[in-house]
Amino acid sequence: MKNPNRNTISRLDELPNIGKAIARKLHLIAIKHPKELIGKDPFELYSKLCISSGKRADPCVIDVFMSAIHFMGNGAPLPWWEFTDKRKKHINKQNQ
Repeated sequence: MKNPNRNTISRLDELPNIGKAIARKLHLIAIKHPKELIGKDPFELYSKLCISSGKRADPCVIDVFMSAIHFMGNGAPLPWWEFTDKRKKHINKQNQ
């Protein structure tokens, strides 16, 4: 996994877990720079993505968003699947 310096990166695809496809998805919802992820809600970003693209994205995209937001908020560069349980718990809580 990439281990960039969050203070010097300037492209989304330099973030851990973010490749060109996810970078394009972020651009679609007006996220152009890694620092723009700081403080964002990954579930809101996912919702915006689904609306902007006109289709439901794979829910694992939320995990990727969570990992990038976590990293940019001074968290360790963790693999996206480390956030799957947190996403599922959040969704289950919302559905109760």
